[in-house]
Amino acid sequence: MFKFKSKLHFWTFELLMISLLILVCTKISFFFEPIVVFISTLFFPVLISGFLYFIFHPVVTFLTGRRLPKGIAILIIYLLAVGVVTLFGALVGPALSKQVADLFTNLPNYIVEVREFLDDLSHSKQYKWALSQDYVSFDKIEASLLDYTSNLPTDITNSLSSVFSVVTNVTLTVVTVPFMLFYMLKDGHKLPHAISRFIPINYRTQGLTILSETGETLSTYIQGQALVCLFVGLTTFIGYLIIDMPYALVLALIGAVTNIIPYVGPFIGAAPAVIVALFQSPMEAVFVIIVIVVVQQLDGNIISPLVIGKKLNTHPLTIIIVLLVAGNIAGIMGMILAIPTYSVTKTIVLNIVKFIKIRRRSEIEDI
Repeated sequence: MFKFKSKLHFWTFELLMISLLILVCTKISFFFEPIVVFISTLFFPVLISGFLYFIFHPVVTFLTGRRLPKGIAILIIYLLAVGVVTLFGALVGPALSKQVADLFTNLPNYIVEVREFLDDLSHSKQYKWALSQDYVSFDKIEASLLDYTSNLPTDITNSLSSVFSVVTNVTLTVVTVPFMLFYMLKDGHKLPHAISRFIPINYRTQGLTILSETGETLSTYIQGQALVCLFVGLTTFIGYLIIDMPYALVLALIGAVTNIIPYVGPFIGAAPAVIVALFQSPMEAVFVIIVIVVVQQLDGNIISPLVIGKKLNTHPLTIIIVLLVAGNIAGIMGMILAIPTYSVTKTIVLNIVKFIKIRRRSEIEDI
């Protein structure tokens, strides 16, 4: 067996082999295209089914604990979910669709107001001073606008094809998710033991521990975030109603969804509300900011610690770095998935390190 003279030689060889493997993979990328298509097709159905699994699994456990057959328990959950969605659509749907329609109807008026503001700004001394500076090249801006307008027909065509693709994916997701979720709820408890069969017997106990803690981490995060988003949406909606904010339901829903993203999400959700409020009056924007600050203080100091606790104890700087990297790689979806992915990876790595330390300690004691 070949032996390396030092660790430097070993790691140099390892890096060279990894680089060679990456180079070979780039040359045969066509071979991986079917795999990429397969994964991308199943990604959202599996993601949504997994999210719903962690939401509904405690309910299934509760019902089966009352001696109900698991199939009947899942059927009851499905019926309740359909009833809640139907009730929500009947009570909230008309108001939500009306507010969305009104918002799009008033968009031209908002655009006119922005244009008038820009016209007034163009006659100001500050604008004339900016024109005399070299910091901004208005020729480049004009060239960029011309380039954008020339490419607009192609962009519209691509957008239409993208919309068709999105509609197809949504239809596929809606059809497949109920079936995938049913089998997840029915046989999900078997997954850790099925995975453990691929782990050597000596490491199987620790492997089951890692899988158990990983599931607990995901369950804590998903269930906690669902409750937090519900709280943020309801309290923001109530606050907007108190200050007589237009499109309160739509803007509160945006705030609830974007709240999934730690730290950055509340700012993203607040931006549309503040912009709409500014068209009403500056004081309305101040009231919106007050509502958002109060809701976030209640969330950060009471609700999140209560429902999530410190099971996902991660330093804020780490979260910001993870969000920046994930957002740059995969946009909003990357930012949404970044923290649970990081938490799961952290759980797995910590358990592996703990296991290695235990093994080394037992080996030393045997000697």
